[in-house]
Amino acid sequence: MRREESVERIRKHIIFHGRVQGVGFRYTACYLARPLGLTGWVKNLWDGTVEMEVQGEEVLIDRMLNSLEEGRFIRIDRMEAQRLPLVNGERGFREMY
Repeated sequence: MRREESVERIRKHIIFHGRVQGVGFRYTACYLARPLGLTGWVKNLWDGTVEMEVQGEEVLIDRMLNSLEEGRFIRIDRMEAQRLPLVNGERGFREMY
């Protein structure tokens, strides 16, 4: 008998610092998040940082974040992250303006 492991879904609010605007960060985040089944949004902030809320399996969120850090023009110097309550019924991952 195979034991099924429960997969925990989480939601994170993240502020990215570094060279994260004008380098395709939001486009890349959407491109990476959608095939992983992650939901949420990403947007530029007035101070040059990028804000994101992302929801899904923690291992998949980590995979997306690692891939973002490998972006050719993107340079993440620091991330401020905190967990949030899940948002039920959310569909897709999108750019916000």
